[in-house]
Amino acid sequence: MSQLWISAIGLCGASVVGSVLGFVVKELPHKWNDTVLGYCAGVMLAASSVGLIVPAFDMTPNWWMVVVGVMAGALFLNVLDLVTPHLHHITGLDAEEHRNNSSLNRILLFVMAIALHKLPEGMAAGVSVSNTASDGSLMVSAGIALQNVPEGMVIIAPLLLAGVKKLRTFAIALAISLLEVVGIMLGYVLGSASAVFLPIMLGFAGGAMLYVTSDEMIPETHAHGYQKQATYALLLGFVSLLLIEKCL
Repeated sequence: MSQLWISAIGLCGASVVGSVLGFVVKELPHKWNDTVLGYCAGVMLAASSVGLIVPAFDMTPNWWMVVVGVMAGALFLNVLDLVTPHLHHITGLDAEEHRNNSSLNRILLFVMAIALHKLPEGMAAGVSVSNTASDGSLMVSAGIALQNVPEGMVIIAPLLLAGVKKLRTFAIALAISLLEVVGIMLGYVLGSASAVFLPIMLGFAGGAMLYVTSDEMIPETHAHGYQKQATYALLLGFVSLLLIEKCL
């Protein structure tokens, strides 16, 4: 049980730390903001592939479940595109601004993709520390916690730049991090039973992250003339998470 609370506090705390750092990133010039966003895009690419999709394939011989999950995750983000103009109650901004601000809607789509993967990711951590897990280690949780820091950063800056108030932005980031805690509890309680559904959920989350990284994050980092720095930062972010996974 102690491992459960260590995992929950660690994952949520890492997201909060990243969110606090995100308030600093917002004040950076565009050149460095695009570089940081590129680094986070690299982290998300590695996290979605190595941290979600590859483990999902390893969990089940039914590879088609993971493929369906990945494609469903990407398709779901397309559907969310139709919903984002109606999320003015969450951001606190005027409904008319949502309808006329395509940049804000893209930001919300990106933030919702981050939120979307928190639940199955938390379940993966919960299963790893449950009594029915094979090793009961905290290695999965440690890897997720490390990637939560840049993910927390990348939620804050776009919302602030879109005009969402600081307190509401932090509340949104905190709510997203708590989804992961809910996932940990579910994974711990369900134990091995959740492993039946976990591969398709991990694939779903990975597909959503891949979609939003390719469709939103990378184009944004290339829109202000700093694409070279952003590209090298993406590579650095990708390799950084691979090294973290290898060390753990």
